[in-house]
Amino acid sequence: MAAPWRSIRLEPEPFEPLQALAAWHAALATALGALPAAESHFIGRVRPSSASGEPLAALELEHYPGMTEAQLQALAQAAAAQHGATAVLVHHRVGRVLPGEPIVLVAVAADRRGPALRCGQELLEALKHEVPFWKREWLADGRSSWVTGNTPL
Repeated sequence: MAAPWRSIRLEPEPFEPLQALAAWHAALATALGALPAAESHFIGRVRPSSASGEPLAALELEHYPGMTEAQLQALAQAAAAQHGATAVLVHHRVGRVLPGEPIVLVAVAADRRGPALRCGQELLEALKHEVPFWKREWLADGRSSWVTGNTPL
């Protein structure tokens, strides 16, 4: 199979996941001539409370420009190649993100549901564990702390 079609984007401002998916569909249809038969989507939003259960005012994501995008591209390419996915979309917020706002969108298109679902799950987990993002939780009372581990499934 030829290299999968990828769209990787870091978002410094709030974004609307369904609009991003619609734009991706239009670009895919143009690039591929038709949409693949199966898709898997995941939209993650910032929780209203910190890891310790306190009210969260915001989550701040720092990243290493250039390295972060390259890592996302490499992970998307590897997961797509392993599962035979046709196309991958990743939008990830950086900067200050408020509770309830979308923080990540992962979408995978493939010829069948199994590869789309498996690729999406693998890519999301790789993104959570292998991409250089640093998260700081800002509490409602103004205190903040860096997140030291990842959230469980």
